[in-house]
Amino acid sequence: MTNQLAIEKTAKYMQVKFEGEGSGHDWWHIYRVWQLAKHIASKEKGADMLVVELAALLHDIADHKFHGGDTEIGAIETSKWLRSLKVDQQIIDQVADIVRHISFKSAKVKNQLSTLEGYIVHDADKLDAIGAIGIARVFSYGGARGRVIYNPDQPHIEPYKFEEGKQHSSSAVHHFYEKLFLLKDRMFTTTGRQMAEERHEFMEVYLEQFYKEWDGKK
Repeated sequence: MTNQLAIEKTAKYMQVKFEGEGSGHDWWHIYRVWQLAKHIASKEKGADMLVVELAALLHDIADHKFHGGDTEIGAIETSKWLRSLKVDQQIIDQVADIVRHISFKSAKVKNQLSTLEGYIVHDADKLDAIGAIGIARVFSYGGARGRVIYNPDQPHIEPYKFEEGKQHSSSAVHHFYEKLFLLKDRMFTTTGRQMAEERHEFMEVYLEQFYKEWDGKK
């Protein structure tokens, strides 16, 4: 099977699997991460594009948030799918490793990604979690999980811890502080850092307006 056909089959598989998903982890999130990853790779140079595209497409194949906190299931499902396409084992191992380590765990946990391809897909995924799209997604995810928009009486988890976060049900607005505002400084690539700046600033402006409206001042 050619590289291009493997990418096309993977894109179609993920589109069918995640079409209409309502938590902000739908096909269009995957599609945006795929496009962002290709854009970043075009700027950074030197990445294996087959690994980048497959990892971008498969990064949410089995997110731990929807599988009882199982951090291995994504890599397992990735390997199964790519073996069915008869992709070279070395490529499978690289893609599965990216899927295994791409999730945000904690402000104090160092990400274990170690390749340019992993850095690119990580930055693409995290860029889609911030800015205007990120704001839409955090409220979509919060609604899907039964979380309130905002509760000013609720404390933050500071710093955010992965094990606590799996059981935590803070408001959607709290999630800005527990995760989204931390992502700008966790980008690996120059392109990712540059793109994150504008998206980060947009979230700050949004919350400033949100609090004014919340307090009846605007």
